[in-house]
Amino acid sequence: MAEAQNIPAGSTTAGSIAVAAESTVATRMSAPPSFDVADFPVPHGREEEWRFTPLERLHGLHDGTAVAAGEGVKVEVEAPEGVTVETVGRDDERLGKAGTPVDRVAAQAYSSFEKASVVTVAKDAVLTEPIRIAVHGQGGVAFGHQVIELGAFAEAVVVIDHTGDAVLAANVDYVLGDGAKLTVVSVQDWDEKAVHVAQHNALVGRDASFKSVVVTFGGDVVRIHPRVSYAAPGGEAELFGLYFTDAGQHQEHRLLVDHNTPHCKSNVAYKGALQGQGAHAVWIGDVLIQAAAEGTDTYELNRNLVLTDGARVDSVPNLEIETGEIAGAGHASATGRFDDEQLFYLMSRGIPETEARRLVVRGFFAELVQQIGLPDVQERLLAKIEAELEASV
Repeated sequence: MAEAQNIPAGSTTAGSIAVAAESTVATRMSAPPSFDVADFPVPHGREEEWRFTPLERLHGLHDGTAVAAGEGVKVEVEAPEGVTVETVGRDDERLGKAGTPVDRVAAQAYSSFEKASVVTVAKDAVLTEPIRIAVHGQGGVAFGHQVIELGAFAEAVVVIDHTGDAVLAANVDYVLGDGAKLTVVSVQDWDEKAVHVAQHNALVGRDASFKSVVVTFGGDVVRIHPRVSYAAPGGEAELFGLYFTDAGQHQEHRLLVDHNTPHCKSNVAYKGALQGQGAHAVWIGDVLIQAAAEGTDTYELNRNLVLTDGARVDSVPNLEIETGEIAGAGHASATGRFDDEQLFYLMSRGIPETEARRLVVRGFFAELVQQIGLPDVQERLLAKIEAELEASV
């Protein structure tokens, strides 16, 4: 069942469980999935999928008035041997294999990009070094598409690093062959005025393992929509995320794990900290267990730590179950301030209050930072968290 604890004023935490639901999570959207932007109505903020998003700050990405202009974004890929990196046109058959756009911005991105980046890891290849993709905003509006595809039994780690300034709408596809293992770390470290709206689609093959770590710090508005589905039984997906929302920022993470195949697993854990007037974080976690997905084992968790007055959190876990033959399913969400007992314990051991607060926040994020598994990226993110804390304690 849903869990809510210590919710400060201005925050909401809600959850729902539906058994044998007639309408599924995937059909809560205002229109069916489509690659054509014309199939989606212009959102007005009353739709379920847009009700938390400040549409007026999207610079026209949602209503078709945004047109690619300026320098856009520069994409650079650094890959070890055994990896093929290509720039392809819109007619490449590998585009869109992992999933279809489910909202107007994702469809606009698919309809508007000119070239896509395709990174392919060959069958049985086991990479000892990560693939690093740098997406740097150079001003203006841009639309993008990336594909990362692993052959059967391949293993890879991918780091996608977003920096600079841009108004970017993009789709990212992850396609895992049977027995493949992919870890993706997507870092949103934009300049303060950037806008980033993206749909991430993962298609997990038989007995394949997918781990996603989404890290969001910068930007004016960042809205990331990870989605997972399974191509065959035995797949596993882990979706981790951490975010640090500052004054005036809007950071939104909307997830869907679609258990459409028997005997698959998923685990979702996102944590966020907020500080400053007008800081707004949104987390929507949807898990659907379809009637055919017997033997599913799933759990989702969201935790939020509010550091100052004036910040708001909206956290909504949803679980829909259409079969009683499952291994396990559950969800939890909690939003609160510092634990006074933890602070008292540390301060009673001679630790000053300011340092005690920092230790609590570091401990709050430590579990998820460790999931990254890359020392240089972990050190950078810990340094970023420390810099954020300098402004709050």
